[in-house]
Amino acid sequence: MTETPAIEVQNLHVGYGATPVLHGIDLAVAPGEFVAILGSSGCGKTTLLRTIAGFQKSSAGAIRLSGRDVANLPPEKRNIAMVFQSYALWPHMTVLGNVGYGLRLRGVPRPEVRRRVGEVLKLLNLSGLEERKVTNLSGGQRQRVALGRALAIDPQLLLLDEPLSNLDAKVRVQLRQEIKTLQNRLGFTAIHVTHDREEAMTMADRIVVMDAGRIAQAGPPKEVYDRPNSPFVASFMGAENTLDLEVARLPEGVAIGVGGAAPIPWSGEAPVGPVTAYFRDDVAKLDNPDARLPGAIVLPGRIAHRAYPGGHYRYGVAIGDRHFTVTDERYLDLDTPVGLRLPLAELHLFPSAKDEGGTHA
Repeated sequence: MTETPAIEVQNLHVGYGATPVLHGIDLAVAPGEFVAILGSSGCGKTTLLRTIAGFQKSSAGAIRLSGRDVANLPPEKRNIAMVFQSYALWPHMTVLGNVGYGLRLRGVPRPEVRRRVGEVLKLLNLSGLEERKVTNLSGGQRQRVALGRALAIDPQLLLLDEPLSNLDAKVRVQLRQEIKTLQNRLGFTAIHVTHDREEAMTMADRIVVMDAGRIAQAGPPKEVYDRPNSPFVASFMGAENTLDLEVARLPEGVAIGVGGAAPIPWSGEAPVGPVTAYFRDDVAKLDNPDARLPGAIVLPGRIAHRAYPGGHYRYGVAIGDRHFTVTDERYLDLDTPVGLRLPLAELHLFPSAKDEGGTHA
């Protein structure tokens, strides 16, 4: 028997006035799953979260919480908690008052509120701060209080709207780990909205990449990172370097050529015809400019600039009028001839924009 999703949206359409924002979103999240919605500003990820929470009205589609359609219910009737980017704490209240706020609204007796708040604060390493005003807390402590307020009501679904983006890098990494540890320990279902790729990769069981109000790709972090299904996803996941190639069919596999160099036989899969290769900086390596290696393209160039960020050198390699970034432990002089080695298996190949009709070998 198939398990009922903790939250499911089907054909969800949302707009602001006459401007459509979400275009038929389909997404199901399993009980206990941590899903990260990843995308750039304006892609609709926060609108999706707010619509699930009930703060934004949908124009079409269903929102089911454990099989029950809640699309027409107000936020307080959905048993969904949301943690905001701006904390959204009551500044005149203490930690106890803020964390216990949702429980008091539900009519929970005061002794029980204090007991449950105490349990939550212990989980968040905030014990002893019950009577402190939230205005006297650090940013990391305030975000823990906001998380505690959400968890105190024992929601069916926890929504996180870029809750770490206002924190400095060290605290952000620490809270990232704490939230994931809590989720593993308590088993709650969570949807986390972020524009930070590393944050999504390290926290989520599954990543959903959004683009212009649609889901571009969804899957486990490693799958989306290693096998992007489109140029947009490849670029968004860090493969921002591009290179134009030509792919020809062979009896076994394909031959990949670049410029006037001899094509390189390859047994992998690639669309035939003009293609654009997308790759991350860490894929490129430095080699001899005249190297010929099986399964790799070597482009001759020269060292155009050099920096030392610590632990390695970062080089800018000029190839014609293009520049590519490569890291290497060796010290190389400027203008040194080098070869930019690109393993074919590490390239994401898509038909060139002018040749979208290319076929796969």
